[in-house]
Amino acid sequence: MDQKMNVYIWDMDETLILLKSIINGTYAEAFNGSKNVQSGVEIGKMWENHILQICDDHFFYEQVENCNMPYLDVMKQYDDDRDLTDYDFNKDGFGPPSDDLNKRRLAYRHRAVADKYKKGLHNILDQDMIKSWSELYDVTDSYTDMWFSAARACLEQCAVGNRDLASSTVSTNDAGDTIFQHVNILVTSGSLIPSLVKCLLFRLGDIFRSKNVYSSWEVGKLQCFSWIKERFSGPNVQFCVIGDGWEECEAAESMRWPFVKIDPLPSSYHRFPGLTPKDLGHYISVVYGGSDEKDIDKLAPSGN
Repeated sequence: MDQKMNVYIWDMDETLILLKSIINGTYAEAFNGSKNVQSGVEIGKMWENHILQICDDHFFYEQVENCNMPYLDVMKQYDDDRDLTDYDFNKDGFGPPSDDLNKRRLAYRHRAVADKYKKGLHNILDQDMIKSWSELYDVTDSYTDMWFSAARACLEQCAVGNRDLASSTVSTNDAGDTIFQHVNILVTSGSLIPSLVKCLLFRLGDIFRSKNVYSSWEVGKLQCFSWIKERFSGPNVQFCVIGDGWEECEAAESMRWPFVKIDPLPSSYHRFPGLTPKDLGHYISVVYGGSDEKDIDKLAPSGN
């Protein structure tokens, strides 16, 4: 039986979510007057406030802002698995220098962040905040012609509708002769903690596990891609990068992986709504070869 794994590596900003282009007005301006630029700016500012407030109040961002790491597990070797139930993160003396003691304290914070991320914002925020957040998401999704919900739907389809969308999933054709495993990975140029918070706020937390979120802020996307290749090494692993920027494009080319360029302009070819797993399957087949139409269809079992 043939077994293959497809690893989809996603950029976040201006790919899965639109924020910078909403705040600076370039998204609305591309629609030649049919969208209100100022409304977009106000929507973006509200998102910025939500992100910063949650980062600072619940995810230790003020404490860890100057020690951004590429992923949460990078400090795991320093974690002694101490019970953190009654641990006081505000009085443990965390800060410079970056010695083993402070690396352990940072590892504690990373473990606490991973735990909060897994439980979700509904276990952190009060009902008024949840209501405000939900309404803002719906307003933003409407303003962007369903970009956010369409991007999430594409991610879900890439995960082949598994009940636990954060996990990799398996699909077979009727003959049962090929097994495909699918994994969604996020590599963002933003710093790690705000990126994790954005995942939660933009309803992506159940799709990307915390260990599948990488920040290229300090190390660059090529390094992150190299780590991912090592992590998912195997003869039948196929990678596909989806993003809007030059850095992920060049890194994908260096790795000899297919790259799908996202562009929010209304006339562009790859955008949301529109992009489907079947589109990604065609890019994969061009680079890796050997895929027939049946294999490509297995990337989109829902028929998209």
